[in-house]
Amino acid sequence: MAKPIIIIDRETGEEFEEVVLGEKYIRWAYQDTSSSLIEKALFRSSMISRLMGAYYDSNLSKGKIRPTIAELGIDESEFADPTDSYRSFNDFFIRQLTPQARPWANEPGKIVSPADGRVLVFPHLDEDIFVPVKGHPFSIHKMLPNLSERFIGGALAIVRLCPADYHRYHFPCDGQIVNSVRIDGALHSVNPIALGAGPDVFGDNTREITLIETTEAGTMAFIEVGAFGVGAIVNTKTSGPVQMMDEKGYFKFGGSTTVVVFEPGKINFSADLVANSAAGKETLIKVGQELAHVV
Repeated sequence: MAKPIIIIDRETGEEFEEVVLGEKYIRWAYQDTSSSLIEKALFRSSMISRLMGAYYDSNLSKGKIRPTIAELGIDESEFADPTDSYRSFNDFFIRQLTPQARPWANEPGKIVSPADGRVLVFPHLDEDIFVPVKGHPFSIHKMLPNLSERFIGGALAIVRLCPADYHRYHFPCDGQIVNSVRIDGALHSVNPIALGAGPDVFGDNTREITLIETTEAGTMAFIEVGAFGVGAIVNTKTSGPVQMMDEKGYFKFGGSTTVVVFEPGKINFSADLVANSAAGKETLIKVGQELAHVV
């Protein structure tokens, strides 16, 4: 029997089982030994994801909106626009939320979560390696080619988005964009089911890397990792000064991940996130909630 994915709800402290959209297909692709050739065809090529993206951009996909809301238990009261106003599934997927849906405060020394999702934190990156829940070792050097040396010994947070989540991401603190790089690659699933099967999603997947000189926390690397079914990574703010909770961009349909990496000795992650991550459990977090504090 397949082992469920258990998440800790930060607001209640209770554990719950994650609902995985398309779970049987993910397990088939990554855990069925007979599917290796199909896995390569589907998940190492961007063709299928591009086709899916085109479909979800079309009005033909509008009929999937309400069944998905029901299946994933999405709260429509948070939507900035009425559900029936969305012209396609992606229009719904990249929805804006009402201002009161994600309260936040820009306090001195505070770093907030860049996205809704399930977070793992790594308070100290010993040498080059970090290991997500149920995953294989991943390399900072491979994830951040030509940019990694300044972050060895630093700290890293992974915020994994699921189809149920709000899919816009925001800047976690004030700063200035100094560099950005896009690396094209595979589009493996970022679900723990796939991570446990061994693909290097952080080093092989398509990703965009932005270096931000923060006001208080040194240089931060902000990485958007594409995943299977992601129609696009769309960055809406690509240069100049930024403020905490300014929108940075959004993911079109699919599960996705944001990663933030800090230089050594700059920040301390919130104690509850450190404890949950040390126990091998992801924490459900919302954009604007406290992620860390500047040392």
